[in-house]
Amino acid sequence: MAAFIKIGEGIMSQDLLAKHFGLTPERAFFDGVMDRYMAGGLLYSIVSVSDVEQETLVEMYKLTEHMKTQGDRYVSSFVQSKEGRFLVTEKNQDYVVVSNENLPPVAGGKVGRKLGKFHFRGRLFDEKVEKISRMGQWKTLWERRLSQLEKAYYSVIENQPADEFERRFVESYPYYNSLSENAIQYLVDTELDEDPKPEDAGTICHERFQNSTWGTESCIHFPFHWVFDHASRDLAEWVREQYHLKNQTFHPGLQEFLREYGSVAPLSPFGWRLLYSRILFPLHYFECIEEYYISQSDGQKKAAEDKLDRYLKNSNHYEAFLSDFYHLSEVPVKKWGIPLVGWL
Repeated sequence: MAAFIKIGEGIMSQDLLAKHFGLTPERAFFDGVMDRYMAGGLLYSIVSVSDVEQETLVEMYKLTEHMKTQGDRYVSSFVQSKEGRFLVTEKNQDYVVVSNENLPPVAGGKVGRKLGKFHFRGRLFDEKVEKISRMGQWKTLWERRLSQLEKAYYSVIENQPADEFERRFVESYPYYNSLSENAIQYLVDTELDEDPKPEDAGTICHERFQNSTWGTESCIHFPFHWVFDHASRDLAEWVREQYHLKNQTFHPGLQEFLREYGSVAPLSPFGWRLLYSRILFPLHYFECIEEYYISQSDGQKKAAEDKLDRYLKNSNHYEAFLSDFYHLSEVPVKKWGIPLVGWL
């Protein structure tokens, strides 16, 4: 999936909208996710899709049309150009434009409930999704990521740690490697032990669902954030973000979010176990190490170093969170025979 890029500071964007779509924006602004353009009461977003396969775009288009027929007012619509095409080319780059009604974001929380409805609608899509599907792929993707990290670890050992960050990486890697192996094993056991229920069918999810994913100024269900996966993916990523944002005070928000979600789309034992395996997988650690090595500036490297320091100091608290997660989430583990991770 291509990364979404802003395509210039106004001039080229305005030209593209005028030339291909006959639109003259009254206002342009960055909403924390990407640049938006207001024209005729609608919000327009320009997306660079040069790296996105045609079949992927077709899937996204079909999913957006499906969500509209299910009554989703927040979903983006693909906009046809003046020539009747969805894909336009400017300076050898391909773009699509999508539009949204200018609707305010979710008021007063209720994100869990809204997400439950979103997943319920997405689950009703009755065609096969292939290009953006992640169903059943977690194990492969996690193992690939773990293998990449392992290579980096042995490379640092071989060449001797060059700085404080690398020393901490070398010291902490065995612990996080073992936590990752635990997550993979928990996932494998779940897939062997539990029978999925109808509510475990794939639905429209997000690459990474967080509090700001649907926008801060206007609520936008943006197809270029989507993947097709088990609903627990979005729940786990929301929980992960909340824990790391406010790890001393996240309990009430977590419980409210999960209760709201469950009031619309209750999770099966299979779903809870998938969710837990995803939280067990220490994605925050992987991203921190990757961030350090792709950083272009000393400031970015320092930020990654501070983050790693925080994660390592906080590891006991994180273990306590993992140990307590089912209890906090009010999951009847005994009744459903859900296994706990013994060493936590």
